[in-house]
Amino acid sequence: MKVHLKALGCRLNEAELEQWSIAFQADGHTVTNTAIDADLMVLNTCAVTNDASRKSRNLINRLHRENSTAKLVITGCHASLNPDQVADTHGVDLVVSNDKKSSLPEIINTQLMPDTMPLRATNPDDIALYNRHRQRAFIKVQDGCRYRCAFCIVTHARGNEISRTVDDIINELNFLHTQGVQEAVLTGVHVGGYGSDLDSSLYQLVETILADTEIPRIRFASVEPWDLGDQFFDLFSNPRLMPHMHLPLQSGSNTVLKRMSRRCKTEDFAQLVNQARNAISGFNITSDIIAGFPGETEQEWQQTMEFVEQTGFGHIHIFPYSPRSGTKAANMPEQVELEIKRARCKQLAELAERLKSNVLEQTLGNTTEVLWESPKQSPLKDHQRYHGYTNNFLRAQIDVPDNNDLSSSITPVKITAIDRENSFLKVELQ
Repeated sequence: MKVHLKALGCRLNEAELEQWSIAFQADGHTVTNTAIDADLMVLNTCAVTNDASRKSRNLINRLHRENSTAKLVITGCHASLNPDQVADTHGVDLVVSNDKKSSLPEIINTQLMPDTMPLRATNPDDIALYNRHRQRAFIKVQDGCRYRCAFCIVTHARGNEISRTVDDIINELNFLHTQGVQEAVLTGVHVGGYGSDLDSSLYQLVETILADTEIPRIRFASVEPWDLGDQFFDLFSNPRLMPHMHLPLQSGSNTVLKRMSRRCKTEDFAQLVNQARNAISGFNITSDIIAGFPGETEQEWQQTMEFVEQTGFGHIHIFPYSPRSGTKAANMPEQVELEIKRARCKQLAELAERLKSNVLEQTLGNTTEVLWESPKQSPLKDHQRYHGYTNNFLRAQIDVPDNNDLSSSITPVKITAIDRENSFLKVELQ
């Protein structure tokens, strides 16, 4: 059976696709990158915003149009929040809720493909990575969240916290390393909550990963700032832990943070950023900001702008507040007008670009290492163009002769220039 896997939204969804890919191939199936070739299509949906739910609905319809003869299985947050609506969608054969998605391949084999009788693969080398870029893999370490931020629907869709065992995570990391993966990104709904159900912690997990695996690079997808203890940044003395973290702030105003039910004040966040930068040179902090949360005044918005500028983020994901039915914030008074939200997003985007440019400027002349992705055609004759990421997650570009294969390699480079229009570093090999 040929299986096509597709995801919308977060890196956790991508990590789950990776796990399903391995499971399907272990059962003797083939994973294909194109829907038209598939006997089975699996879509991992997203519902973090109304727009994400709309895109999920559109993609369900598109997949069926592209291949109406294949079985179509829908899972993920949009499917879990709207199971009957999704099940009634033309072309959908099966809906698997988030609480059952860890068994998704087995459920499909039992309910949709009972006569397939796949032969179990015996050689691990026969299993190819789902991700087309073999250098990096997303590792799901946990699911669910015990907190209820006022704006967040994902915790409703994903349910209670469930951590994977350390042994499972270590085994997956070691397997992926044998397949050529150079960088692992630890992901989940509430990564910092890892171990809450296992009498463990994210700190202990990372210690074990560093001790029992050899993947050269370890990163975090996103970690809530209140989950990092006083000693957390001591871990980064190990050079395999990359000097970058995505710490979602959401607002730079304490009064807005309180209405959001966030567990972190701006002064706590600032202290955390200072700890990271004092402990590790060149540490890059990226974040999320929501513009136009209910009741957000112009004064509160200016507090956010000032705090963002003061912090100096390397990159910001900017979201206009989107009411989600079932969340506390959806019923709050003083919903901000759309035009005001758009104006604030634009204002913040301009500041974010300037801050990112400042971070890039500070790297000029430095030496670092880059993990390179697959090449593209270079405008230079007999050359290939590579893009990749530095240790602190800044995008880099280089043109090298055709006979110099950098794919999935980690090489030392010197930063020689900045492409400000596209926000990446130009480098040369050392």
